[in-house]
Amino acid sequence: MTKLYFVRHGKTEWNLESRYQGAGGDSPLLAQSYTEMDLLGKHFQKINFAHIYASPIKRARVTAARIGRKLKSHPDISLLSRLEEFHLGKMEGQKFADVELAYPEEFEDFRNHPDLYDPKAIGGESYLDVINRMTPAITAIVRAYPDQNVMIVSHGAALNAEINALLGVGLPDLRKRGGLANTSTTILESNDQGQSYQLIDWNNTSYLNKQLDPTDLV
Repeated sequence: MTKLYFVRHGKTEWNLESRYQGAGGDSPLLAQSYTEMDLLGKHFQKINFAHIYASPIKRARVTAARIGRKLKSHPDISLLSRLEEFHLGKMEGQKFADVELAYPEEFEDFRNHPDLYDPKAIGGESYLDVINRMTPAITAIVRAYPDQNVMIVSHGAALNAEINALLGVGLPDLRKRGGLANTSTTILESNDQGQSYQLIDWNNTSYLNKQLDPTDLV
């Protein structure tokens, strides 16, 4: 049985400002985020991780490296472009409120109606685009590490879509479980080489010892 620990990167300045980052945008991690990464690493430090896979985007790459230093198994880290955040085109770097005014249909569907979300106007990726690029990577990881623990550090919107898709959730309902917080952990298990998955834990932030606010979730 493979156990996958999906971790969203630490909180950034644009997260705090309610701006879209996407795959093409990035902003510095907040000072507090480094402390929170250390708390996550300490919480899971005794688990023997065979490997860490991370998105190559800096906020995820730095999060993976920081956590990795706290783990007693000292796993190697590999960067996979398939784990990048949604490409959000014209929305990247823009505040949520401004996108809602400029692209009201895309804003609403991206948040609440994945099956209706059409990114053509903004030049981005659809939900299926993201799922179809991420799933082969996850499947390959599961097959490479049977009966082992693997950490995957990526991004909120992409992880939310992919994790729910792995659990068999239909496209219209991908967002109904709620958002994923910065530095959260969601755990899935597979005992059939990635043909099916079981949810063990969703959006766990208990180790952060803080009250979440809306800017923590996506």
